[in-house]
Amino acid sequence: MNSFPVNNVLFLADSYKLTHHKQYPPGTTAVYSYFESRGGQFDAVCFFGLQYVIKRWLTGPVVNHEMIGQAKAFYKAHFGGVDVFNEGGWTRIVERHNGYLPLRIKAVPEGTVVPVRNVLFTVENTDPELPWLTNWFETLLVQVWYPMTVCTISREMKRIIGEYLYETSESIDGLPFKLHDFGYRGSTSVESAAIGGAAHLVNFVGTDTVAGLQLCSQYYGSMMAGFSIPATEHSTITTWRRTGEADAFRNMLEQYPEGIKRTRTTTNRRDALDIHSAVALE
Repeated sequence: MNSFPVNNVLFLADSYKLTHHKQYPPGTTAVYSYFESRGGQFDAVCFFGLQYVIKRWLTGPVVNHEMIGQAKAFYKAHFGGVDVFNEGGWTRIVERHNGYLPLRIKAVPEGTVVPVRNVLFTVENTDPELPWLTNWFETLLVQVWYPMTVCTISREMKRIIGEYLYETSESIDGLPFKLHDFGYRGSTSVESAAIGGAAHLVNFVGTDTVAGLQLCSQYYGSMMAGFSIPATEHSTITTWRRTGEADAFRNMLEQYPEGIKRTRTTTNRRDALDIHSAVALE
């Protein structure tokens, strides 16, 4: 049994979309939809994340008769015994299109900075018998708001850091490492960490979010999109006790003489050692 909650594309839509195939005007053969940023904190957005969604869910034969049977039973129970499921439409996709989705998706290149209120991607059905299919995947496709938002904020941070780095440093060569991603533990799931972590890597190359690197490798063909370094955590310092703090730092330098770039302490005496004493250590 696959542990992922959803593996059937027939479960990728909001419930009310089950009823939409009967709501279009008679004779409708095409539905053309678009996605844009309506505006927000910034005047432009950095587009990213659609390729992952498409490759993860929409490429290849993604529908079969078993999925249709599973969905039909589920939705009948979900709608209190009323059969609203479009079995005929999905069966056509299997039998006429061999399980491939008759959709055309066009988008700006990922990484493009686009002013708000402009089209970022469009979706249209290519089978005139299936106009409802276009918006069936709206629920899934609009989830690109998340990688776009992370990517856009990350880009703005890079711009600000770059301005001050230029004013205060002889070189801005190190800019790609100036904002390190440590967000894995703060994410709501492994997948959200992967998506957000990958979005950050559009602008920076410093990361500890391994899931983001894996997404970049599997869905974007980047074998190594980011880098990290040896670093301490609270436990690797506090286990040496207060009297051994200098030994902890010395051990770190001895273990990683070529790779150590930073150590970590904290001012919180309850679960770590004294940062002021640590700085004063010879």
